[in-house]
Amino acid sequence: MTESDQNWYAPEIATFGDRMTAAREAAGMTQEALAKRLGVKKSTLRNWENDVAEPRANRLSMLAGLLNVSMMWLINGEGEGIDGPDVETVPSDLTDIILEIREMKSELHYKAEQLARLEKRLRKLMVQPT
Repeated sequence: MTESDQNWYAPEIATFGDRMTAAREAAGMTQEALAKRLGVKKSTLRNWENDVAEPRANRLSMLAGLLNVSMMWLINGEGEGIDGPDVETVPSDLTDIILEIREMKSELHYKAEQLARLEKRLRKLMVQPT
């Protein structure tokens, strides 16, 4: 995939938190300022950006409005959002590293979900009578 057709915020590359962070930074807002405008704690906002938690629908709607992006773009990278960085300003070495990090992050997220499902199955098996 070339840089010209690279969608920096596609679901397989970026997470909800990645897109939220990028949109917040593009809007020139700090975590503290955005949290205050949303009426949430800074730690809550940080958890959203770190993909530890996700906002409820009402906060997601407010978030999209404040960041001037669509809710769908925040969720899956499709729709009205922000453009990726200007490839002219990002050295290709750095771009490759960023893409590799994002790919690993996505894989880790998938593996964490898989691990949680296995743990849930194991717990169910442990409480079943023999």
